[in-house]
Amino acid sequence: QVQLVESGGGLVQAGGSLRLSCAASGRTFSSYRMGWFRQAPGKEREFVAAIRWSGGSTHYADSVKGRFTISRDNAKNTVYLQMNSLKPEDTAAYYCALAPPSYDSRWYERPYDYWGQGTQVTVSS
Repeated sequence: QVQLVESGGGLVQAGGSLRLSCAASGRTFSSYRMGWFRQAPGKEREFVAAIRWSGGSTHYADSVKGRFTISRDNAKNTVYLQMNSLKPEDTAAYYCALAPPSYDSRWYERPYDYWGQGTQVTVSS
């Protein structure tokens, strides 16, 4: 059974940094892809970033490009989201998600099968 466990959320002032972690277990993840999504109160869930487990290709939402970095540690089956220059509008519950490989040109948008429980990020102004 696949499990995703996020950690690293918290309260930070605007301009600060946080690093989220997502530990995956339950199967072999080579060639899978992992994404980070977020959902603020009263808003729809939105894509933040994604990475291919094999090869390390990445994609970012325009709103976080240049501030957030997604990376992975294959040995630990863990994906990270380094968030710098945080803004109050980054406040949301952040979720990691896992999916089988996709060779579509917009692979980062293809459906994700497994989701973590979420971790709260709050950025104060």
